[in-house]
Amino acid sequence: MTGRLESKVAIITGGGTGIGEAIAHKFARSIRGNGGDAIPKAGDVSDENSAWACIELALTRFKRIDILINNAGVFLDNVMTEDYPLEDFDRTIRMNIRSAFMMTRFALPHLQKTRGNIVSAGSESGMIGLAQNTVYGGTKGWMHAFMRGVAVEQARYGVRANCVCPGPIDTAWTHKETGPMDKEMETMLIQATPLARRGTPEEVANVYTFLASDEASYVTGALWVVDGGTTIAKGPVGDMVPKSLRKEPKGVLELKHQRDGLRNKQTHRIKAKEEAGSRK
Repeated sequence: MTGRLESKVAIITGGGTGIGEAIAHKFARSIRGNGGDAIPKAGDVSDENSAWACIELALTRFKRIDILINNAGVFLDNVMTEDYPLEDFDRTIRMNIRSAFMMTRFALPHLQKTRGNIVSAGSESGMIGLAQNTVYGGTKGWMHAFMRGVAVEQARYGVRANCVCPGPIDTAWTHKETGPMDKEMETMLIQATPLARRGTPEEVANVYTFLASDEASYVTGALWVVDGGTTIAKGPVGDMVPKSLRKEPKGVLELKHQRDGLRNKQTHRIKAKEEAGSRK
Protein backbone atom coordinates (compact mmCIF):
# COMPACT_ATOMS: atom_id res chain seq x y z
CA MET A 1 0.00 0.00 0.00
CA THR A 2 1.53 3.31 -1.06
CA GLY A 3 1.00 6.23 1.24
CA ARG A 4 0.95 4.22 4.49
CA LEU A 5 4.00 6.18 5.67
CA GLU A 6 3.32 9.28 3.62
CA SER A 7 5.51 12.27 4.57
CA LYS A 8 7.21 10.33 7.37
CA VAL A 9 10.94 10.55 8.04
CA ALA A 10 12.54 7.23 8.98
CA ILE A 11 16.03 6.14 9.96
CA ILE A 12 16.81 2.51 9.11
CA THR A 13 20.03 1.03 10.44
CA GLY A 14 21.52 -1.96 8.65
CA GLY A 15 19.57 -0.97 5.56
CA GLY A 16 22.03 -2.19 2.92
CA THR A 17 21.38 -5.93 2.87
CA GLY A 18 18.91 -8.65 3.81
CA ILE A 19 15.86 -7.61 5.81
CA GLY A 20 17.17 -4.05 6.13
CA GLU A 21 17.31 -3.64 2.36
CA ALA A 22 13.72 -4.86 2.09
CA ILE A 23 12.58 -2.42 4.81
CA ALA A 24 14.26 0.46 2.99
CA HIS A 25 12.57 -0.44 -0.30
CA LYS A 26 9.19 -0.97 1.34
CA PHE A 27 9.36 2.30 3.24
CA ALA A 28 10.35 4.19 0.08
CA ARG A 29 7.28 2.83 -1.70
CA SER A 30 5.06 3.61 1.29
CA ILE A 31 6.31 7.15 1.80
CA ARG A 32 6.20 8.43 -1.79
CA GLY A 33 5.28 5.61 -4.13
CA ASN A 34 8.53 4.57 -5.81
CA GLY A 35 10.12 7.97 -5.28
CA GLY A 36 10.89 8.12 -1.58
CA ASP A 37 13.86 10.39 -0.90
CA ALA A 38 16.67 8.41 0.76
CA ILE A 39 20.17 9.21 1.93
CA PRO A 40 22.59 6.30 2.35
CA LYS A 41 25.13 6.64 5.13
CA ALA A 42 27.90 4.20 6.03
CA GLY A 43 29.04 3.89 9.62
CA ASP A 44 29.15 1.84 12.80
CA VAL A 45 26.11 2.96 14.80
CA SER A 46 27.41 1.22 17.90
CA ASP A 47 29.93 4.07 17.99
CA GLU A 48 28.58 7.11 19.80
CA ASN A 49 29.83 9.63 17.24
CA SER A 50 28.58 7.63 14.25
CA ALA A 51 25.17 7.12 15.82
CA TRP A 52 24.76 10.82 16.52
CA ALA A 53 25.97 11.69 13.02
CA CYS A 54 23.16 9.54 11.63
CA ILE A 55 20.57 11.40 13.70
CA GLU A 56 22.12 14.75 12.84
CA LEU A 57 22.02 14.00 9.11
CA ALA A 58 18.31 13.22 9.23
CA LEU A 59 17.56 16.40 11.17
CA THR A 60 19.68 18.56 8.88
CA ARG A 61 18.08 17.19 5.72
CA PHE A 62 14.48 16.56 6.84
CA LYS A 63 14.12 18.64 10.06
CA ARG A 64 12.36 15.82 11.96
CA ILE A 65 12.39 12.10 12.78
CA ASP A 66 9.18 10.07 12.86
CA ILE A 67 10.45 6.49 12.83
CA LEU A 68 13.57 4.69 14.02
CA ILE A 69 14.24 1.18 12.76
CA ASN A 70 16.92 -0.60 14.81
CA ASN A 71 17.89 -3.32 12.35
CA ALA A 72 21.70 -3.35 12.48
CA GLY A 73 23.19 -6.53 13.90
CA VAL A 74 25.37 -9.58 13.30
CA PHE A 75 25.10 -13.38 13.38
CA LEU A 76 28.67 -14.65 13.40
CA ASP A 77 28.94 -18.16 14.78
CA ASN A 78 27.77 -21.75 14.82
CA VAL A 79 29.56 -22.97 17.93
CA MET A 80 28.94 -24.44 21.37
CA THR A 81 28.96 -21.90 24.20
CA GLU A 82 32.14 -23.27 25.79
CA ASP A 83 34.00 -22.67 22.51
CA TYR A 84 32.46 -19.30 21.65
CA PRO A 85 35.22 -16.89 20.52
CA LEU A 86 35.51 -14.03 23.00
CA GLU A 87 36.12 -11.49 20.25
CA ASP A 88 32.86 -12.56 18.60
CA PHE A 89 31.03 -12.28 21.92
CA ASP A 90 32.21 -8.68 22.29
CA ARG A 91 31.37 -7.85 18.69
CA THR A 92 27.89 -9.37 18.89
CA ILE A 93 27.10 -7.45 22.08
CA ARG A 94 28.36 -4.26 20.50
CA MET A 95 26.54 -4.60 17.19
CA ASN A 96 23.28 -6.11 18.46
CA ILE A 97 22.85 -4.26 21.75
CA ARG A 98 24.97 -1.12 21.92
CA SER A 99 23.94 -0.03 18.42
CA ALA A 100 20.22 -0.16 19.28
CA PHE A 101 20.80 1.60 22.59
CA MET A 102 22.82 4.41 21.01
CA MET A 103 20.33 5.06 18.23
CA THR A 104 17.37 4.91 20.60
CA ARG A 105 19.03 7.22 23.12
CA PHE A 106 19.79 9.88 20.52
CA ALA A 107 16.50 9.56 18.61
CA LEU A 108 14.07 9.71 21.53
CA PRO A 109 14.09 13.48 22.15
CA HIS A 110 13.15 13.98 18.49
CA LEU A 111 10.60 11.17 18.39
CA GLN A 112 8.92 12.77 21.41
CA LYS A 113 8.39 15.93 19.34
CA THR A 114 6.67 14.02 16.52
CA ARG A 115 4.99 11.34 18.64
CA GLY A 116 6.97 8.89 16.59
CA ASN A 117 7.85 5.26 17.08
CA ILE A 118 10.65 2.71 17.19
CA VAL A 119 10.62 -0.74 15.64
CA SER A 120 13.57 -2.95 16.51
CA ALA A 121 14.86 -6.27 15.26
CA GLY A 122 13.98 -8.96 17.76
CA SER A 123 13.98 -12.67 16.95
CA GLU A 124 12.21 -15.90 17.77
CA SER A 125 15.58 -16.93 19.23
CA GLY A 126 15.12 -14.19 21.82
CA MET A 127 12.01 -16.07 23.00
CA ILE A 128 13.15 -19.69 22.89
CA GLY A 129 16.94 -19.38 22.77
CA LEU A 130 19.29 -20.58 20.05
CA ALA A 131 21.61 -23.52 20.49
CA GLN A 132 25.07 -23.09 18.97
CA ASN A 133 24.70 -19.33 18.99
CA THR A 134 23.47 -18.70 22.51
CA VAL A 135 24.98 -15.22 22.52
CA TYR A 136 22.89 -14.12 19.56
CA GLY A 137 19.70 -15.40 21.19
CA GLY A 138 20.67 -13.59 24.38
CA THR A 139 21.08 -10.27 22.59
CA LYS A 140 17.61 -10.63 21.11
CA GLY A 141 16.10 -11.41 24.50
CA TRP A 142 17.69 -8.16 25.68
CA MET A 143 16.19 -6.31 22.72
CA HIS A 144 12.70 -7.56 23.58
CA ALA A 145 13.01 -6.38 27.18
CA PHE A 146 14.59 -3.08 26.13
CA MET A 147 11.81 -2.21 23.69
CA ARG A 148 9.11 -3.16 26.19
CA GLY A 149 10.71 -0.96 28.82
CA VAL A 150 10.99 1.91 26.35
CA ALA A 151 7.33 1.40 25.36
CA VAL A 152 6.13 1.91 28.93
CA GLU A 153 8.58 4.71 29.72
CA GLN A 154 7.91 6.72 26.57
CA ALA A 155 4.13 6.29 26.37
CA ARG A 156 3.71 9.57 28.30
CA TYR A 157 5.24 11.31 25.27
CA GLY A 158 3.13 9.47 22.71
CA VAL A 159 6.09 7.38 21.51
CA ARG A 160 5.47 3.73 20.66
CA ALA A 161 8.12 0.96 20.66
CA ASN A 162 7.80 -2.55 19.25
CA CYS A 163 9.87 -5.50 18.07
CA VAL A 164 9.58 -7.58 14.92
CA CYS A 165 10.74 -11.11 15.70
CA PRO A 166 11.68 -13.03 12.54
CA GLY A 167 12.34 -16.73 12.32
CA PRO A 168 14.36 -18.29 9.49
CA ILE A 169 14.47 -15.70 6.70
CA ASP A 170 16.04 -16.10 3.25
CA THR A 171 19.17 -14.03 3.86
CA ALA A 172 22.89 -14.74 4.14
CA TRP A 173 22.43 -15.81 7.74
CA THR A 174 20.39 -18.95 6.99
CA HIS A 175 22.42 -20.46 4.14
CA LYS A 176 25.51 -22.61 4.67
CA GLU A 177 27.11 -21.08 1.57
CA THR A 178 26.97 -17.52 2.90
CA GLY A 179 26.92 -17.79 6.70
CA PRO A 180 28.06 -19.85 9.68
CA MET A 181 25.26 -22.44 9.53
CA ASP A 182 26.25 -25.96 8.47
CA LYS A 183 24.08 -28.37 6.48
CA GLU A 184 22.62 -29.97 9.62
CA MET A 185 21.62 -26.67 11.20
CA GLU A 186 20.15 -25.42 7.92
CA THR A 187 18.04 -28.58 7.53
CA MET A 188 16.78 -28.49 11.12
CA LEU A 189 15.86 -24.83 10.69
CA ILE A 190 13.33 -25.65 7.98
CA GLN A 191 12.11 -28.87 9.62
CA ALA A 192 11.20 -26.93 12.76
CA THR A 193 9.11 -24.42 10.80
CA PRO A 194 5.43 -25.39 10.35
CA LEU A 195 5.29 -23.53 7.02
CA ALA A 196 8.35 -25.57 5.92
CA ARG A 197 10.22 -22.73 4.25
CA ARG A 198 12.20 -19.63 4.92
CA GLY A 199 10.38 -16.34 5.05
CA THR A 200 11.36 -13.61 2.63
CA PRO A 201 12.83 -10.25 3.62
CA GLU A 202 9.80 -8.62 2.01
CA GLU A 203 7.40 -10.57 4.23
CA VAL A 204 9.25 -9.22 7.26
CA ALA A 205 9.37 -5.68 5.83
CA ASN A 206 5.58 -5.75 5.44
CA VAL A 207 5.24 -6.13 9.22
CA TYR A 208 7.76 -3.37 9.92
CA THR A 209 5.76 -1.07 7.66
CA PHE A 210 2.52 -1.75 9.48
CA LEU A 211 4.02 -1.29 12.95
CA ALA A 212 5.73 1.94 11.92
CA SER A 213 2.50 3.36 10.48
CA ASP A 214 -0.37 5.17 12.17
CA GLU A 215 -2.50 2.08 11.51
CA ALA A 216 -0.69 0.51 14.46
CA SER A 217 -1.42 3.47 16.75
CA TYR A 218 -2.64 1.22 19.58
CA VAL A 219 0.27 -1.23 19.34
CA THR A 220 3.19 -0.72 21.70
CA GLY A 221 5.42 -3.09 23.62
CA ALA A 222 4.58 -5.87 21.16
CA LEU A 223 6.84 -8.72 20.11
CA TRP A 224 5.45 -9.30 16.62
CA VAL A 225 6.47 -12.80 15.53
CA VAL A 226 7.19 -13.43 11.82
CA ASP A 227 8.59 -16.95 12.05
CA GLY A 228 6.40 -19.30 10.04
CA GLY A 229 5.19 -20.81 13.31
CA THR A 230 8.62 -21.79 14.69
CA THR A 231 7.91 -20.67 18.26
CA ILE A 232 4.77 -22.77 18.56
CA ALA A 233 6.09 -25.92 16.87
CA LYS A 234 7.20 -29.19 18.43
CA GLY A 235 9.42 -31.46 16.37
CA PRO A 236 10.07 -31.57 12.59
CA VAL A 237 6.58 -30.41 11.64
CA GLY A 238 7.81 -28.87 8.41
CA ASP A 239 8.34 -32.33 6.95
CA MET A 240 4.56 -32.79 6.84
CA VAL A 241 4.00 -29.86 4.45
CA PRO A 242 3.62 -30.74 0.74
CA LYS A 243 6.47 -29.49 -1.43
CA SER A 244 4.02 -27.45 -3.48
CA LEU A 245 3.35 -25.25 -0.43
CA ARG A 246 7.01 -24.68 0.48
CA LYS A 247 7.74 -22.06 -2.17
CA GLU A 248 8.53 -18.52 -1.12
CA PRO A 249 6.20 -15.83 -2.49
CA LYS A 250 7.76 -13.82 -5.29
CA GLY A 251 6.98 -10.37 -3.86
CA VAL A 252 7.30 -7.01 -5.60
CA LEU A 253 10.48 -5.47 -4.17
CA GLU A 254 13.58 -5.58 -6.40
CA LEU A 255 16.23 -6.59 -3.86
CA LYS A 256 19.87 -6.86 -4.93
CA HIS A 257 21.61 -7.66 -1.65
CA GLN A 258 19.29 -10.17 0.01
CA ARG A 259 22.13 -12.58 0.84
CA ASP A 260 25.01 -10.16 1.20
CA GLY A 261 24.61 -9.44 4.90
CA LEU A 262 27.74 -11.33 5.96
CA ARG A 263 29.98 -10.28 3.08
CA ASN A 264 33.38 -9.14 4.37
CA LYS A 265 32.56 -10.47 7.86
CA GLN A 266 34.47 -13.33 9.46
CA THR A 267 32.19 -16.13 10.68
CA HIS A 268 32.96 -19.43 12.43
CA ARG A 269 31.70 -23.01 12.45
CA ILE A 270 33.33 -24.85 15.33
CA LYS A 271 32.41 -28.45 16.05
CA ALA A 272 31.94 -29.51 19.66
CA LYS A 273 35.03 -31.26 21.06
CA GLU A 274 33.34 -34.65 21.53
CA GLU A 275 31.74 -34.54 18.08
CA ALA A 276 34.96 -33.51 16.41
CA GLY A 277 36.88 -36.25 18.22
CA SER A 278 34.42 -38.98 17.28
CA ARG A 279 34.88 -38.23 13.58
CA LYS A 280 38.65 -38.65 13.57
